[in-house]
Formats: sequence, C-alpha cells, structure tokens
Amino acid sequence: MTYIIRLLITSLVAYILSLLLQPHVLISSYGSALIFVFVLGLLNVFVKPLLFLLTLPVTILTLGLFYIVLNVLMILLADYLLEGIRIENFWWALLFGFMLSFFSTALQRDRDDKRQH
Repeated sequence: MTYIIRLLITSLVAYILSLLLQPHVLISSYGSALIFVFVLGLLNVFVKPLLFLLTLPVTILTLGLFYIVLNVLMILLADYLLEGIRIENFWWALLFGFMLSFFSTALQRDRDDKRQH
C-alpha cells in the first residue's frame, strides 16, 4: 500500500512540475505522469544498477558526481520510451529530476511525520 501511495504522490508532483516547467518539460496528463513514474521506477530497479557498475570507475573519479548523470539519463530514457512526455534536453531533465526528488521526498516525509503522531 505504501508503494502505491508513493507512486501517486510522485506522479502528482511530476505532473505539477511539468505544468510549472512548460514548455521545456511536458507531461500531457496525470495518467501519463503515473505511467512515467512507474516506468522510471522500473528503470531505476533494472537498468540503473547495471549502468552504475559499468560506470563505476568514472563515478569514483568524479567523487560520485557522475551518479547524478545516471539519474538524468534514467529520466531521459523514460521520456524516450513513453508517449505524452517530452523533456527538452539534459539540463531541463536535471532540473526536473532535482525538483521531483526534493518535492516528492518532502511530501513523503511530511506524510510519514503526520502518521507517526
């Protein structure tokens, strides 16, 4: 149940961010955002660990900063695989990824804090 709630919240954040970042980041509907977040999760589980292992020397040389590039590549790959989503370039994907991570984490923590009290 927790996974479904996280998926719904992250999808809502992604959709709202696409409205704020238009015309550089476009997600056509909340349903598209839901599919985008689900596919992004699958990519992060199955593809990202393999890419991490392949790029481990570069990640070590850059003191972990290349890991941010991997996150952006996962967002761009999800964008490439899906209809109804368009992210203009690497830099907009970077901004979108940072904002998505920040706001979805903040909302999850706020929800978890309220549930504990």
